[in-house]
Amino acid sequence: MPEEKAALAVRDLTVAYRDQPVLWDIDLTVPSGVLMAIVGPNGAGKTTLIKAILGLVNAAAGQVKIFGKPYGAQRDLVGYVPQRGSVDWDFPTNVVDVVMMGLYGRLGWFRRPGLPEREQAMDALKKVGMQEFAGRQISQLSGGQQQRVFLARALVQDAEVYFMDEPFQGVDATTERAIIDLLRELRAQGKTVIVVHHDLQTVPEYFDHVLLLNVRRIAAGPVSEVFTDETLRLTYGGRIGFLRTGLQPSVSPNQAEE
Repeated sequence: MPEEKAALAVRDLTVAYRDQPVLWDIDLTVPSGVLMAIVGPNGAGKTTLIKAILGLVNAAAGQVKIFGKPYGAQRDLVGYVPQRGSVDWDFPTNVVDVVMMGLYGRLGWFRRPGLPEREQAMDALKKVGMQEFAGRQISQLSGGQQQRVFLARALVQDAEVYFMDEPFQGVDATTERAIIDLLRELRAQGKTVIVVHHDLQTVPEYFDHVLLLNVRRIAAGPVSEVFTDETLRLTYGGRIGFLRTGLQPSVSPNQAEE
């Protein structure tokens, strides 16, 4: 696929901490309109890959393009949902204000959001089932509710490419189903959604593309083609039992988390 048509094109991306490679020579092309999982064992570099793509950590080498242009020139096309555990939830603000923060890139930091922005935020909260909590302090929410608020904040950005770091982590089954329904809705709208994911059992059900990562790229492409017993064993170092029936890998969630 030509890079200018790809939602994401990563070439020769290497990240090192204290001369120790965390990601090594990663090449990745993601077509537009797909729902992609990034999976790999602890320390594989999954979160680091997203942060390097977004310029949140420094890369030793490599380049990143969004629809054929450097990320810096396409920043407005990208939405990001970080890990819930990386956020200070004691920050004194309420739910609707957190969601409106997703509009600051469009508004600029010195223009205050008004009624149109509040309406956009409320519409996003409605999509994730959180409109009744608009005035609630974020510190008073459950983990699943906080995750839904972060998804609403990404939705108001109206991005073309979304990066989400473990959006299903620590949520209940109802919230998980609501999240995957929302991700599928984004894909149906032609958006590209790239998700760090730890539950191998749900990869074939939830995603159509997958990147298997362990410092290096092991395999990437359609789930039906690359999510196999061989690539999983290469990714997890032979520590995985693989059930042929339905291509369901039997691995404990703890093995698969980063």
